[in-house]
Amino acid sequence: MIDSMTTPSVRDEPAARQRPRRRLPSPLNMFSHTVLAGWAVLTTFPLVWAFVSAFKDDNEILTDAWSLPSHLRWENWSRAWTEANIGRYFLNSAIVVSGALVLTMMLGAMAAYVLARYDLRFGRLIYFTFVGGMMFPVFLSLVPLFFVVKNLGLLSTHLGLILVYTAYSLPFTVFFLTAFFRTLPTEVGEAAMVDGCSHWGLFFRVMLPMAKPGLISVGIFNLLGHWNQYVLPIVLMQGEGAEKRWVLTQGLTALTINQGYAGDYSALFAGMAIAMLPVLILYLAFQRQVQSGLTAGQLK
Repeated sequence: MIDSMTTPSVRDEPAARQRPRRRLPSPLNMFSHTVLAGWAVLTTFPLVWAFVSAFKDDNEILTDAWSLPSHLRWENWSRAWTEANIGRYFLNSAIVVSGALVLTMMLGAMAAYVLARYDLRFGRLIYFTFVGGMMFPVFLSLVPLFFVVKNLGLLSTHLGLILVYTAYSLPFTVFFLTAFFRTLPTEVGEAAMVDGCSHWGLFFRVMLPMAKPGLISVGIFNLLGHWNQYVLPIVLMQGEGAEKRWVLTQGLTALTINQGYAGDYSALFAGMAIAMLPVLILYLAFQRQVQSGLTAGQLK
């Protein structure tokens, strides 16, 4: 029989085994959390204010801009959609952005996969050429770009905007996805090749599904950039009848300028809310995928 005097009791346990005490947050953590909270308020408040103003009338917007609407005026949204032609501009933006996004992701993923997984002779030169394209702002090439698109007969067309959006989005897409494809395990690709998978099958059936978090992350960034693009449509959407093919940013700008002093501010805020809703919904829907893609695609 075991002597009870030799059996350790709970009271005799060392302090290291006991429940650790709760540590107070350090001043640096408190400062960083305060800064992040302030930044969140600064970025969220304008969005909330625009959505609230979309349900007011012009008198409430001009006299008491910070108050809540007396009641929800959904007619502002319908008036902006029909009378201000926001519906037409929304459709044009959806056509241009969807076409450019599909083309950018397909070409960017294929180029990034080859640069990351294959030992090419001029692979590094091609990669740094793509990276160098990120250094040149769009303003430096507006004049030659205008004449190039005009000579191709694509001025004031959706196809011209799609091709230009794709060209300007490829450097960042290739840069991001190349780093992401390098983090994927090589053993999976080697096993697929041993089982008789072709290079095309390896890319489309194995690597693309594995790179889904990275594709979603860079796709969200490209979507935001394409949807909010203003300079390129202003330069490339000119001429007679171009108003019918304007994108959403052009339509909102024209609505602001044409109003003058007797503006329909409630319809303007409703149009802004309509323009913001798609990207907000997509980001909230794929928020976790975006965060995981950014984490997994870090350079090692």
